[in-house]
Amino acid sequence: MQKEIVVSIDEYETRAALLENKILAELFIERHGERYVLGNIYKGKVNSILPGMQAAFIDIGLGRNAFLHVSDIAHHLEEYAEFIDGALDEGISKTIQKKPGEFKKKEEQQSIRNMLKKSQEILVQVDKEPMDNKGPRVTAYITLPGRYLVYMPTVEHVGISRRIEKEAERQRLREIVERVRPKNQGFIVRTAAEGKGEEEFTNDMRFLMDHWDNINKKSQKAKAPCLIHEDLGHIFRVIRDIFTQDVSQFIIDSKPDYERVMEFLNSLLPSLKDKVKLYDKDEPIFEAFGVEKQILKALRPKIWLKSGGHIVINLTEALVSIDVNTGKYVGKENADETILKTNLEAAVEIARQIRLRDLGGIIIIDFIDMDKEEHKNKVLKTMEEALKRDRARTNILQITELGLVEMTRQRSKPSLDRIFCQSCPYCQGDGVVTAADSTCISILRQVKNINRKLGEKSMKIMASGPIAYRLLGEDNDKVKQLSTKLKLNLEIEEDPDLHIEDFKILSLKDNKEIILEED
Repeated sequence: MQKEIVVSIDEYETRAALLENKILAELFIERHGERYVLGNIYKGKVNSILPGMQAAFIDIGLGRNAFLHVSDIAHHLEEYAEFIDGALDEGISKTIQKKPGEFKKKEEQQSIRNMLKKSQEILVQVDKEPMDNKGPRVTAYITLPGRYLVYMPTVEHVGISRRIEKEAERQRLREIVERVRPKNQGFIVRTAAEGKGEEEFTNDMRFLMDHWDNINKKSQKAKAPCLIHEDLGHIFRVIRDIFTQDVSQFIIDSKPDYERVMEFLNSLLPSLKDKVKLYDKDEPIFEAFGVEKQILKALRPKIWLKSGGHIVINLTEALVSIDVNTGKYVGKENADETILKTNLEAAVEIARQIRLRDLGGIIIIDFIDMDKEEHKNKVLKTMEEALKRDRARTNILQITELGLVEMTRQRSKPSLDRIFCQSCPYCQGDGVVTAADSTCISILRQVKNINRKLGEKSMKIMASGPIAYRLLGEDNDKVKQLSTKLKLNLEIEEDPDLHIEDFKILSLKDNKEIILEED
């Protein structure tokens, strides 16, 4: 598979696209002037504790409190009994950090009230960006990503990236890390470490542990709430996380940033320098590589498959629903083979769309019903294989009796739809508006009510263009019938500023709006 990283930088945004065989697989966007906090480490202060939710709200200095769940602090803090009450009485609090071997498992410690106290200071890392009206989600499990390793100073676990599949290589990497790591220090081996040796790991460990010492020293001097450590800039995060030896080229259209990238690689990853290229053509880089068109397609709810079938993606408040349809594809074999082929193609495309759109939370996929168990297993296996390229954590369940596949995916930042789109100001995000005929009927009923309650005989109906035209055209017979029946003088006028569902009824005597009091 050919992999390319294409970076576009202008005065508005920094955008990085990962292409796999020329197809857009992942998109990273940072708008200049906006604040991004994912991965940042803060010294925060406990603002409030919610025992019923087993959670706390932490003030980290962003204006909106961060959410900390008990699962993100369990087995992390020192025993609550060791907290100095006198220090709190004096208005002084201290940062609580687990020291290796100090935590004692006790049932009562599972309550958040036994772990945190109001005004207590705690070191936390942003795990999820703020979304909509929600503040960021934070964790007390600090992680510092390096090139080949992720350092976990608060735990002692050694893990291997799930994308390193060969068991012999996994075992080799684990043995190296176990051999060279300092006692009681936790590390995760990243995908980029495949094939690497002891020297690379030792250098990474030394760098990350020195970095952690500096963070700790800074946090001890700082007063909460405050920022302790800011994650790398946008381009350098992309280099750290996805720029590996299997990427054929890293092409960027900004000369100053190209030079900074080369300087960064020269000191840390000189073996990758030859893959970096400066794009200097007149045609915008995203258009030259076909990225712009693919972004527009990724914002549409319907995605056509090569066979003629299609999938429809809908984002709701609670979950993401994905529906698979045969569409134009009727197949050449029997119905079972047609359905199987569509579902297999859809499984691969759904995995790509989930990754590209950065969809998270609960995802429900409605594949076309299959009668044969072997076909269901084949579709499920195909999707599981396609999801292996996704760096986010996913969990996929078996196909239910209703033919649905339930899965979850780690959500760390807003989806592509949230970044590029907003709720329609016309329908307020409902996706529907009242039908024109229903609005016209409501207007005529209101005219009847005004006549009945106030005896008004001369009125002007103000409505949006589509509604005014309908009252003057298709529904004009209804208007004339009502005027004749009640002996009314009715005028109809367009008001382009009115919402399609809204209307006003004015008295022709003083040109003032008539408003009926509610019964």
